[in-house]
Amino acid sequence: MITIKRNSKGDSVILLQELLVKAGYQIDIDGHFGKNTDNAVREFQKKNNLVVDGIVGTKTWIKLTAAVPKEIQKTEGKLLSENDLINLAKELDLELAVIKAVNEVESSGRGFLTSGKPKILFEGHVFWKRLKLHGLNPDNYLTGNEEILYPKWTKKYYKGGEKEYERLTRAKAINESAALESASWGLFQILGYHYEICGYNSVKSFVDAMNKSEGHHLMAFGKFIQSEGLVKHLRNKDWAKFARGYNGPLFAENKYDTKLASAYKRYSG
Repeated sequence: MITIKRNSKGDSVILLQELLVKAGYQIDIDGHFGKNTDNAVREFQKKNNLVVDGIVGTKTWIKLTAAVPKEIQKTEGKLLSENDLINLAKELDLELAVIKAVNEVESSGRGFLTSGKPKILFEGHVFWKRLKLHGLNPDNYLTGNEEILYPKWTKKYYKGGEKEYERLTRAKAINESAALESASWGLFQILGYHYEICGYNSVKSFVDAMNKSEGHHLMAFGKFIQSEGLVKHLRNKDWAKFARGYNGPLFAENKYDTKLASAYKRYSG
């Protein structure tokens, strides 16, 4: 089990925060181990007769997972398997090491929340555009919906975890299809409006698949990179071109290409 503490970031922190919320602590699920998360951890440690140091190591993880066992069980049978990776490698005619490297670097860590729902992030600026494409004027719905509907990207309205479903539900009340198209889904956080190039005939069928397993998330990702013409870069081990195509022109700032090369080197042995 990974050890995390104050100022840690990432999916392990999100999992910690989800478990703390399920255990009754009122904190935001934002992936940052800040003051409120630190205080919650220390309260939990004190309550469970652990060393109160704010460091989440093996003992704290064990106590936390024991405190909410039903939540942990909800993701069973939905997690990515070795066979899922092998099957996609065969389908795309790629080395397994390449698929494993891409999965490590480009996935969001987990495809499901502890509730068993697929991980989502609702994008209000995308919702603005999708409403227009569905023949609706976003301005007519703006009042009272400022947190889910805005013309330009911003992260200030992100809630994280289960609270993203609250935002999605509010958007669905305006237009269900546009709302589902405006959330990014699962392990690879693919936006719903990409459903067609991912091999689905409707956004609802795409969402149904995202609810099934991380294996379905991986299959959709495979279709997506095929459609975007990125598979050839993986065959050539041209990590920079793949990263540029998948992560955008600022890929180098997060060193996606070097992370991919490093991960491939480890998996290829």
